[in-house]
Amino acid sequence: MYIIFFILAAMLYLAGAALPVQQRAAIAGVTALGWLLHGGALWADMLAPGTVRIGFAVVLSATLWISVAAYWLENRNLSVDGLRVLVLPTAAVAVILPALFPGSVVTLAGKSVLFPWHIAIAVLAYSTLTIAAFHAVLMALQESQLHTRPGAASKGWLAAAVERLPALLTMERLLFRLISFGFVLLTMTVLSGVVFSEQLFGTPFKWDHKTVFTMLSWALFGLLLAGRFWRGWRGRTALSFTLTGFATLLLAYVGTRFVLEVVLHRGLA
Repeated sequence: MYIIFFILAAMLYLAGAALPVQQRAAIAGVTALGWLLHGGALWADMLAPGTVRIGFAVVLSATLWISVAAYWLENRNLSVDGLRVLVLPTAAVAVILPALFPGSVVTLAGKSVLFPWHIAIAVLAYSTLTIAAFHAVLMALQESQLHTRPGAASKGWLAAAVERLPALLTMERLLFRLISFGFVLLTMTVLSGVVFSEQLFGTPFKWDHKTVFTMLSWALFGLLLAGRFWRGWRGRTALSFTLTGFATLLLAYVGTRFVLEVVLHRGLA
C-alpha cells in the first residue's frame, strides 16, 4: 500500500547523495523531504490499532530513518559530508525493504502498555550505534588518508568527501559521545527486555541467538567505554571495538530475524 512512498523516499535519498556538496540547501531540503515521506510511510505501515508490525526489514528501515535524522542535524553543526555519501544510499536501500519483507504483525493485547516503548528504545539504540559505526568507517578512511603520500591516492567521490570531514580528534570526540549515548540506550533495552521476556517466554532471559549477541555487543561497547576512561583507548583500538560491537548488534536482531523470516520462513514475533 505504501510502496510508492517508500520508492519516492528512496529516490530523494539517492538525489541527496548525488548532489554536489556546494548545494547544501538543496541537499538539506531533499533529505528532509525524503525523511518525512520515509517516516510517514513507516509509521502507517508499522502501526495499526492494537498491533505493531515487527521484522528485520522494518527495524532496519526505522534504524536508518533515525540515522538520517541524526546525520541531518549533525551536518548543521559540523561539516560531515562524508556521512551523507554513506548514510543516504544505505537508507535508500533500507527504506524499500519493508515492502519486500513485511515481517510479522504482533498484537498488543495482553501486553504491557510499555511494550512499544521497549521497541522504540531498542530502535533508538540501534540507530545511535549505526551512526557511530558510520563514523568509525569514516575515521578509518581519514586515518588511511593521513598515511597516504600526497598525490598517491585517486581523488574519488568518497575520498573527496572524507577530506571535507572535521579534524580526526573532533570526529573521535563525537564518536565517543554517540557510543556513550547508544550504550545507555542499549542498557535500557536489555533491562526492559528482561521484563518483556517474562511476559513473552515466562523466563527473565530466553537464551537464544538474539540474547547472546545483544549481551556480547553490550559487553563490547561497555569494555570500550571503560578502556577509554581508564586506559585512554583511541585510534584503531576504538574503531575495531566499535565496528565489532556494531556487527554483533546487527546480528542480534536483524541477522537473526533475516534468517528466521527469509531463510527459514518462520514468523516469530
